[in-house]
Amino acid sequence: MDVEVIKKQFPIFDQTNPAGKDLIYLDNAATTQKPRVVIDAIAGYYSGYNANVGRGSYWPATAATVAFKNARTAVREFINAASSKECIFTSGTTDAINKVANNYLMPDLTSSDSVIVSEMEHHGNFVPWQQACLRTGARLKVIPLTNDGDLDYEAFESLLDDSVKLVAVTAISNTLGTKNDLQRIIRAARKYGAVVLVDAAQLLTHEPIDVQKLDCDFLVFSGHKVFGPTGIGVLYGKEELLEAMSPLSYGGGMVKQVTVEQTVFADLPKKHEAGTSNIAGVIGLGAAIGFVNQLGIESIHAHTKALTDYALERLKNLEGVTVLGLPKERAAVISLVVGQVHPHDVASFLSERGIAIRAGHHCTHPLMQRLGVQGTCRISFGIYNTPAEVDQLIEGLEEVRDFFA
Repeated sequence: MDVEVIKKQFPIFDQTNPAGKDLIYLDNAATTQKPRVVIDAIAGYYSGYNANVGRGSYWPATAATVAFKNARTAVREFINAASSKECIFTSGTTDAINKVANNYLMPDLTSSDSVIVSEMEHHGNFVPWQQACLRTGARLKVIPLTNDGDLDYEAFESLLDDSVKLVAVTAISNTLGTKNDLQRIIRAARKYGAVVLVDAAQLLTHEPIDVQKLDCDFLVFSGHKVFGPTGIGVLYGKEELLEAMSPLSYGGGMVKQVTVEQTVFADLPKKHEAGTSNIAGVIGLGAAIGFVNQLGIESIHAHTKALTDYALERLKNLEGVTVLGLPKERAAVISLVVGQVHPHDVASFLSERGIAIRAGHHCTHPLMQRLGVQGTCRISFGIYNTPAEVDQLIEGLEEVRDFFA
């Protein structure tokens, strides 16, 4: 892949920092940068056919409705859902998870039930289930990790029993980059009739998603992790589960008929999309999916894997720097510590050189406790990164180590 050609499609790289340094963006696990095609799609909607979708008969409304429907179709095809009805637009991954926790799980959860999560989960896929259990008296079971940072699958299987109503697990750890064996998890959960939710926020550019082959019950992701805008996400759910759920919220757009006595709700997916949607965000997400499809997920993954392997090889020989976790299968995410230097000091030092990394606990407090650290420096690669940028990162880390020594 011609990375320089691809990089020119991202306007943010057409500038330097106050010190005149080019931006080396290594925080793609937090959010990806936006290509011109996505920015133009959003601007094109607002400047060319801004209108609400669904019922307008004038041409901007018609154009907006068509673009909105096309984006939903793009999402369905992107994850291979059986129907567009199974693709619900939300404000993001966290919103989607909370909707499942509050509207699917909570109404029937009792003190004799249990929910399983893992020790590596982002707070967005940990706290909602924890709070549901606290409110109902249900038990929260937590899958431990091995010393290498993989899920302990034997321990997971020992946690399964007839009390387990739901298993919520990330596809890829946003902190360690660990890629989990989703098929093994889902097969094991099925033996006990447990529903499985997959947090796919970090998976989108690493491998094609096929929810039918995977046979998960719910899958959630955010647009901004896949070169799309913030404020838009997707809740995939099997049609029968979405039909059985009460509406995620109430208001306009999600009804067929309202009388003083009762309300008849609209069919899927409208039933779960009350109010005016983030139309520009949906259209932007559709453009982002088109961008990814054009590049090819396999090509994106091959590029970021090569960068990750190269970075790990160079870090292995970097005295004073410790990489946390050695999972059997890793995505393009690396967490490290530099001696006793606080991660925020490392990030600030590198920022002056134009290198953007993430520092902190990465919304994974339970994992930080397991690792015995307050926080880490996280490096995560994207399609616009290069081996030369890895070399500059290594040089920067050497300077950090020597300066604070």
